[in-house]
Amino acid sequence: MGNICRSPAAEAVFRSKVEAAGVADRFHIDSAGTIGYHSGHPADHRMRAAGAERGYNLDSISRQVKKSDFDKFDHIIAMDMDNLDNLQAMSADGSGDAKLTLMCDFASNHSDREVPDPYYGGSKGFEHVMDLLEDACDGLLGELTLSS
Repeated sequence: MGNICRSPAAEAVFRSKVEAAGVADRFHIDSAGTIGYHSGHPADHRMRAAGAERGYNLDSISRQVKKSDFDKFDHIIAMDMDNLDNLQAMSADGSGDAKLTLMCDFASNHSDREVPDPYYGGSKGFEHVMDLLEDACDGLLGELTLSS
């Protein structure tokens, strides 16, 4: 929601995977939140630490989703149903062609339907988020590179 935990982690993980696959030139990767409460702030220090332990650099600065994002991006991926509902409401006027999906739809090694918000939990929550994102980003990369 606020673009300081899950989304910047997903951005960093996916960026790392497309770079490793040698296809970074085919992607524009960004993250944003459905609320602007943390706009202008870096990712939560606990999420940055969990990412750094796995070799990811969470260096994005929080921003809120804009209407123009629905035109700019082919895919907008939500971490949970609340955010997906917010995105669907934002795009209800039919502007933009971005396909809206849930991140866990691309996971193959986890049965979670949503990436849980680790903000109010302990370090295990951040680790679980990283596990889910690595799995889902592998699936997302596979799907996007096969379909193009």
